[in-house]
Amino acid sequence: MATVGSCSDGENTAGTGNLSGTTTSAVTTTSRPAPVPPDWNALRERLGGALVQSSEAGYDEARRSVNTLYDNHSPLAIAYCTTVDHIKACVELARVSHTPLAARSGGHSYTGYSVPDGGLVVDVRRMSGVDVRPDGTVMVGAGARLIDVYTALGAAGRCLPAGSCPTVGIAGLTLGGGLGVVARKYGLTCDRLVGAQVVTADGALHTVSQANEPDLFWALRGGGGGNFGIATSFTFSTEPSPDVTVFHLDYRDGAAATVVGAWQELFASAPDELWAAVALDGGSPVKCSVSGCFVGPQSGLMPLLDRLARTAGKPSNRLVQQKSYLDAMRYFAGCGNKTAEQCAADSPRSAFMASSRILSGPLTDPAALVALVDGRPDLNLLVDSLGGAVARIAPEDTAFPHRAALGTVQIYHKTTKDGQAAAARAVAETRDALARLGVRGGYVNYIEAAMPDWGVAYYGANLNRLGSVARRYDPDDVFSFPQSIQQA
Repeated sequence: MATVGSCSDGENTAGTGNLSGTTTSAVTTTSRPAPVPPDWNALRERLGGALVQSSEAGYDEARRSVNTLYDNHSPLAIAYCTTVDHIKACVELARVSHTPLAARSGGHSYTGYSVPDGGLVVDVRRMSGVDVRPDGTVMVGAGARLIDVYTALGAAGRCLPAGSCPTVGIAGLTLGGGLGVVARKYGLTCDRLVGAQVVTADGALHTVSQANEPDLFWALRGGGGGNFGIATSFTFSTEPSPDVTVFHLDYRDGAAATVVGAWQELFASAPDELWAAVALDGGSPVKCSVSGCFVGPQSGLMPLLDRLARTAGKPSNRLVQQKSYLDAMRYFAGCGNKTAEQCAADSPRSAFMASSRILSGPLTDPAALVALVDGRPDLNLLVDSLGGAVARIAPEDTAFPHRAALGTVQIYHKTTKDGQAAAARAVAETRDALARLGVRGGYVNYIEAAMPDWGVAYYGANLNRLGSVARRYDPDDVFSFPQSIQQA
């Protein structure tokens, strides 16, 4: 999740490839066979011409991802896929020629894994249909953006828990778990997955569900993007769309530690309908705000805000508004009165380094958390609440392991290309300091190349089973990248 109007939701991609351009990587990769020349002409023909190579017009635009730090990544080609057969063709080329490949839906991979140097980008963004069915399920193409999903669901009076950034792709979000502002009420995005279609390394299309290939279905729900194949579509269960009351609270200077403590106390017994995130914006002094929502009317939220105020103190500024589900999702996306296309087009690209930790329980000293960003104006922490419906699923029932956590801590450092190394050090220092406070683990959709012991951090006790699934469906490690399951 991110603060209102920002676009820092992590997206691990629908499929992935080998990346050599990340300067902060602390991971190793297995050896791959020497590449042989890919038959680009044959692939272009199978794609109906929708292939852009490095020597062609439009290449620089085609290779861009959301994070501008990775604008120097140089894939060999970008394939624009509109059918399952197109994706099969890309996978077959990669397998035969030993060319790294990566699927790209929203392009929000924190480490730039969706744009592999010397590889093939399998762009699925044109496979973006959203079909809301009479039985309350929705089939979503792997390239659909969240704003498009929300718009279609809102028009049909349905609700799917998902993230806030309008241009994040549904594929990466779902495959990594899917945090969202109504997760405590309705669960993670992956908890709503009832079926998916996936092209595996052998070029076969698999239709998976709890009843059909259950191990692969289990792995898709939180096992991270790109580890098992390229997802082409997803089917989700939905809920009738509720009214949602949104709120934003700003606090006076010096109140941050008190607010964090009050937030922890509130969510020790908060109803499922309430979600809130504490934002700590670094500097001198640290700025603190709380953004959130209540699934239900404003009258249900106000007693909870009163409880928070009794411990945190009165905010210096307060916004509370009751909205429809769609308008609430548009609010968190920062869309205002824009159309879905305008909102997506206006979503900015930026340069940042980021990581995460998992808050397993209340901090004994909230001031120690605040101290991590004190005097650091480009460094921010965002503490999102979990619990509720998320916690009522056992950690081993899906690949997402952090079911019992109180929340997640996102570390976000805005930077420039020249400042990338310093930003990476600041993020690493903050990440490691959080571990010393007992805040360990990590959320795979906020993936960081230098995360220590990243396999355990992201997947916990589910790592071994995920490895077995990956080896079964990709025995030759076609979908290899520095932090793929088989590298852990």
